[in-house]
Amino acid sequence: MSNDLEQLTALNRDYVASVQNSDVKRFDEILAPEFYCSNPDKSLVDRAAFLEQTARPIAIRNLHAHDVIIRIMGDFAIIHAATSYTTADGQQATGRYTDCWAKMNGRWLAVSAHVSR
Repeated sequence: MSNDLEQLTALNRDYVASVQNSDVKRFDEILAPEFYCSNPDKSLVDRAAFLEQTARPIAIRNLHAHDVIIRIMGDFAIIHAATSYTTADGQQATGRYTDCWAKMNGRWLAVSAHVSR
């Protein structure tokens, strides 16, 4: 397993855990300055709005990523994954996400995220 693949695997795990834990501090470390996220409600938020959104506790629980596919193209990577989680009212649900990462000054940073539920 390449070093980049190991780093991205760990960062993807961190990203999912940070969503579940509303961990603004961790996102502040791994999001690129020009980060954008398209949300399940079709809104597009920039880095500042995403951090603000992350600070609010989420209603879903037991968020897990699976069927993770990481494609690395030089200093750019795309991560596709399926998610499973428990909704606020206790229902089991699934979704998908696609995150794009870029290597800047030797560090991988998330530049975009697209989430569907």
